[in-house]
Formats: sequence, C-alpha cells, structure tokens
Amino acid sequence: MIMKKRHIAIIAGGDSSEHEVSLRSAAGLQSFMDSERYDIHIVVLRGADWQVQLEDGTRVPLDKNDFSYTAGGVKHTFDYAYVTIHGVPGESGQLQGYLDMLRIPYSCCGVLAAALTCNKYTCNHYLHAFGFDIADSVLLRKTDTVDVEAIIGRIGLPCFVKSNTGGSSYGCTKVKSPEQFLPAVEKAFAEGEEVIVEAFMQGTEVTCGVYCTRDKQVAFPLTEVVAHNEYFDYDAKYKGESDEITPARIPDEVRDRVQQLTLRLYKLLGCHGIIRTDYIILPDGHINVMDINTTPGMTATSFIPQQVRAAGLDIRDVLTDIIEDDMSR
Repeated sequence: MIMKKRHIAIIAGGDSSEHEVSLRSAAGLQSFMDSERYDIHIVVLRGADWQVQLEDGTRVPLDKNDFSYTAGGVKHTFDYAYVTIHGVPGESGQLQGYLDMLRIPYSCCGVLAAALTCNKYTCNHYLHAFGFDIADSVLLRKTDTVDVEAIIGRIGLPCFVKSNTGGSSYGCTKVKSPEQFLPAVEKAFAEGEEVIVEAFMQGTEVTCGVYCTRDKQVAFPLTEVVAHNEYFDYDAKYKGESDEITPARIPDEVRDRVQQLTLRLYKLLGCHGIIRTDYIILPDGHINVMDINTTPGMTATSFIPQQVRAAGLDIRDVLTDIIEDDMSR
C-alpha cells in the first residue's frame, strides 16, 4: 500500500528587511526535507500577497480562507506549515494565530511565545526575573523624547542601538560617541516602532540550538562566533565576514551550562520546534542572554545545520522528527 504524502508548506518571505534571507532559508529547508515522505511547496508572503511556488518556478495565489491553492484546475490543501519567516509576521505570533484558527499544525512557537521572544526588551527582562543574566538596556518608542546624555550615562559607551522587534541584522549600530547616537536611533526606527539601546558586553559570543519533542530534548553543539568586523552585523552573518567555529572553543563545563540554560528557557517560554539562543560569555563566567531566534536561519551554511552536523545527526532526520511529532499530536 502506497502511503499518501503529507503536503508541507514552507512559509517564507514576510514583511521585514530579512525577506530575501528568509527565502534562502526556505530553499535550504526544501533541500533538507524528505521528498519521498513529503510533498513540499514554498509559500511566499509579502503583506497581503501570499503565493505558492510551483515546481516549474511559477507562482499561484494562496487562498487565505483555508490555506489552499489551485493549480491545473485542482485544489490543493496543506497538512502542515514549516515557518521560516525572519521577523513579522512569522516571528511575531501573527501568522501562528492565523494557523491556529485554521487548525493547521506548524513547526515553531505558538502565539504567546512568538510574540514574547520577538520583543527583545520584554523577553530579556522576563527572563531576568527568572535569574537569567542580561545586558542593561533602555527601550525607546517613536513618541519618546530621547535624552542622549541620560541614556549614555546609564548604559555607557560603546553601546548597541537596534530595532526592538526586527531582526538584528538590519538597523543595528555600535555607537562609540554621543554624536553617533541619534543617527543610530533614526536608523533603527526605520526597522520598527521600538528601539532598544543595549550595553556593550565584552566576551565570547556563542549560539546554541535546541529542539524538543514529546519524548526527547536535544541540545546541539555550540557555535562560537568571531566577527571580522566590530560585531556580528549583516556582512558578518551573510557575507562570510566572520569565523563560525563548531563546536565552540570553550570548556565542557561552560558548554553544558549554556545547553542547560537554553533548554530551561525553551520550557519556560513554552517554545516549540527548533530555536537558537545567542549568548555572551563574560570573562567572570557569567553567561548573558542576547537574543532568542524562534525561526533560525536554515541555509546549508546557517548555524543550525552546522550544529546538527557537528552532533553527528542528519538534518533530514531532525526535521522529520519535528514534523511527525507535531502531526501526531
């Protein structure tokens, strides 16, 4: 008996500056997934325009009433959604709410966890209340009067100015002087309605991926990030201007602490699917949470595939594990 393939939608694109990056992650995921088990299509979102990419490269409109599409006179529905949008609406909870209403299972965090982790300031202070170390920070909204002297007096220089709800690859500036502050704020506001000013932390940057199913919890080997530039900006992330060392060159005891911290915050926040958390390990041994990525990059050279390989696992098996666990709930 031939089993019918599950129909998987890889949802990509979105409304942030990382639209094209998301499409590259979608292509990576499509190449990783088991095509003998799944019928896979990429669904591209931009604003209200949602389209399904067909095998010949053409696109047809997606019917948002039931998350279906029609091709060759035949209507097709999806059984599952793998979300790989970086930013709004895929990391913000909006897309998750839509999928919940249609009762379509999906790969990532639910509405609350997605909305919370998408807001860097709120998420970090929430975690701080549970004993996680974070950098000192100030939140700015567009209606606020910006007191540069007071903010620098509290946060110090250098500091980072970046969008509070957008991806950290765009609109982020390392500010070294008071004269750079307001232009950096203006640049960050171009990415969203809120800006976070964060204290600079000198230390070793690492990132840790994890995922959990009903019967297992998996923490991958850590990646150490050594940027050729002053920090891990867009060029360092996507143009190869950094060294990404997996596994990280840190003591086993520190590695274990980072993995346990990541699994702890995963459960505390109610995460789902694969997440990746970035940290700074300070010289005094403190491990500061920087950012939580609930739809991490999934190109062949992204952190998660690197970590999966370093763990001796096959990314195809990991994705199948997550999808089948979701579909059986």
